[in-house]
Amino acid sequence: MWRDADFRRLWVGQTASQLGEHTTLVVLPLFAVLTLDAGAGQLGVLRAVGQAPVLLLSLLAGAWVDRWRARTVMVLTDAGRAVALGAAAVAGLLGLLGLPALFVVAFTVGALSVLFDVAYQASLVRMVRRDQLVQGNSALEGSRSAAQIGGPALGGALVSLLSAPVATASGALFFAVSFLSLRRIRRHEAVPPVRGEQPERAPRIRHRIHEGLRFVAGNPWLRAVCLASAAFQFSLAATMTVYLLFLPRELHLSGATVGLALAATGPGALLGSVLAARLPGRFGHGAVLVSAAVLGNGALLCVPALHGSSTATVLALLAVNFVFGAFSQLVNVTVMSVRQAVTPDGMQGRAAATITFVGMGLTPLGSLLGGLLAQEWGLRAGLLVAAAGMMLSPAVMAASPLVRLGRRLTL
Repeated sequence: MWRDADFRRLWVGQTASQLGEHTTLVVLPLFAVLTLDAGAGQLGVLRAVGQAPVLLLSLLAGAWVDRWRARTVMVLTDAGRAVALGAAAVAGLLGLLGLPALFVVAFTVGALSVLFDVAYQASLVRMVRRDQLVQGNSALEGSRSAAQIGGPALGGALVSLLSAPVATASGALFFAVSFLSLRRIRRHEAVPPVRGEQPERAPRIRHRIHEGLRFVAGNPWLRAVCLASAAFQFSLAATMTVYLLFLPRELHLSGATVGLALAATGPGALLGSVLAARLPGRFGHGAVLVSAAVLGNGALLCVPALHGSSTATVLALLAVNFVFGAFSQLVNVTVMSVRQAVTPDGMQGRAAATITFVGMGLTPLGSLLGGLLAQEWGLRAGLLVAAAGMMLSPAVMAASPLVRLGRRLTL
């Protein structure tokens, strides 16, 4: 695959896009907390606004991507996010970037990111052979891991050392790089025929969405993926809302240190991407999924026990985030390979979007719950309860057909 110039362009573009996204995910909340002195409830609302497009647009995104060329979708969404963040940077330099403006920017970037994420997953399936999917996913998810290394650290450092507008502008720059790389893809991308559709009579979007929902709901493995993903994403959204308050206010860490701590998930995720290409084939996909989810999610239960801003505390945070990144990525790549293996080409966009819709549709509510827990129960107790909720995900997988998956994906 690495000898394929178009795959390299996809990889570079997706890497730059993920780096911009992960930078922005840290910049906007830190700007709200450290510069605008946003409270727990306001931070929960900001995160919920940024995550709301997942609930509102995922199913539409899947239907659209299955009818469009994925490259076109990715190029347009990169351009839109670059413009949105560039405008936010200018507004910040002029002293006009308040919470209402942050809400608008967060929603816009979130909406375009939904389209991009569905499109790049569909693009891979249209570009490589089925027997290359695990390797392709490992490469793309590895690039997402690299973005997790650089994005949070860069975002936190820029907010802390320079200014929020400069940090926001860096996100726009990454999306511009992605735009330029993806535009250079030369391979003609044939849109696969939509399942059950006559070429001369395209069904309405509502029918295509319903077809995707029915396909996922009728498949026992994809149904289990949806339920486990929903439990994980809901609890993770609540956990991260409290987490982003806990580190600067309870542990008294600077923005740069917060970014460094979050960036530790990146090297862990790189390791997880490598392991995902080997462990499922050796120990079985089901065993890897459940055990990795238990270890990764369970690591976050250690964070509420930390006190102070000592070197030992920072090292402990780095270790926790490294473990969480490694095993979460192992689960993510394995689940993605399972989903792609059981889904026809013409259903890939809608299957990915349906799982995203169900899995991440509850994240706005999770973010609001995290803000409520922090406000009513305090940061330490709220973080403990939210992190404990993340153990629901491996419990769901252990009780589903996923746990019985063997070394080969012969479903």
